[in-house]
Amino acid sequence: MLLDNSSEQFRVPNVIALVGLPARGKTYISHKLYRYLNWIGIEAKAFKVGEYRRKACNLEEYDEYEFFSPNNARCQKIRDEVAQLAIDNMRKYLANKEGEVVDLDATQSDARPTIPCLLVESVCDDPDIINSNITEVKINSPDYKGIMSQEEAKEDFLKRIENYRMQYEPLDEDYDEELSYIKVINAGKSFYVHNVNEVFIYLDMEKVSTTVLVALEEDSPLSVNGLLYAGKLREYFEAEDLDDFRVWSSQKIRAAQTASHLKDLTGHTEFWKCLDEIDAGMCEGLTYEDFKARYPKQFAERDKDKYHYRYPSGESYEDLVARLEPVIMELERQSNVLVISHQAVLRCILAHFTNKNRDDLPYLKVPLHTTIKLTPKAYSCEVELFPFPIKADTYREKPDQKQ
Repeated sequence: MLLDNSSEQFRVPNVIALVGLPARGKTYISHKLYRYLNWIGIEAKAFKVGEYRRKACNLEEYDEYEFFSPNNARCQKIRDEVAQLAIDNMRKYLANKEGEVVDLDATQSDARPTIPCLLVESVCDDPDIINSNITEVKINSPDYKGIMSQEEAKEDFLKRIENYRMQYEPLDEDYDEELSYIKVINAGKSFYVHNVNEVFIYLDMEKVSTTVLVALEEDSPLSVNGLLYAGKLREYFEAEDLDDFRVWSSQKIRAAQTASHLKDLTGHTEFWKCLDEIDAGMCEGLTYEDFKARYPKQFAERDKDKYHYRYPSGESYEDLVARLEPVIMELERQSNVLVISHQAVLRCILAHFTNKNRDDLPYLKVPLHTTIKLTPKAYSCEVELFPFPIKADTYREKPDQKQ
């Protein structure tokens, strides 16, 4: 992720252009980037040339891979036009101040940009990674799904890659000396950074297996129901029998007690201060009814903008997102992690993986005595809920602003 050379980061529009041959992970990088940027409060949008192409034409009208042939002048004209349309819309998005960062996702046979930007080139010569990208993602894309068999789709896509390879110009240290770019090599095995003064790389391309979230209430010893839940949780993970299973817990009493029930099932348990519940400041320990009765103006302010509202001497959800950034960074690089924390914290984590905006984040439902299983996919995240028959509900719906 490019940080502008000015003293104030993200105060001017930033353009990130993803380039590289097909099946090299460009869209995966793009998805992770704009999801993360939006989560930390930076308005970002991805402009995917492939989506513009699909809207402009129907591949069934053409001879599949021949549509991408450098010798097909008619189709080349269409591809150039849709790429330019994506760039024009990207310019309008920034000119209208709709956001601060955009990323352009395209193969870009000639990678030299016509506008100032950071280029991120995904380079891959590992056949296993390429084959995985094709079989897991590309043959199920809108270009092929329901149009041809998986075997036919794979064969056609390999021919499409060869068509692009004939005309693709990789970034070159000497020829492109003036450009700012990052090369991501073999799905993040290594990076090459060129002509970038300040850079923060959030391009980990490992596809983690599973993250499991568990919500607990306030900081006090486990109740009878809490002990029952801890036992059910242990049974759940005994049945799962996960490899390289890790437990990350908040430092609150209930969380630590719950984690202790799983100690012999995991090879690694960590207690994170940043996983502690949102700090309610002067309102700590109050029920919603008590809060409304004692501080009616504060209660109304919170209902107006729950994400930015900061409790007196406490935190806001915006503060909580900033606090949880290190957790997200590590979660993206791990597999099979159980996070034992509290509802506000888990709303923030859930919002990141499911790409929810800041208005929806504070109202995501995180039920107690329920295991929430997150399984990241190529461009999305599968969410599964496994409730245990233990009654508890502290959820409060988003208020109707018209009332």
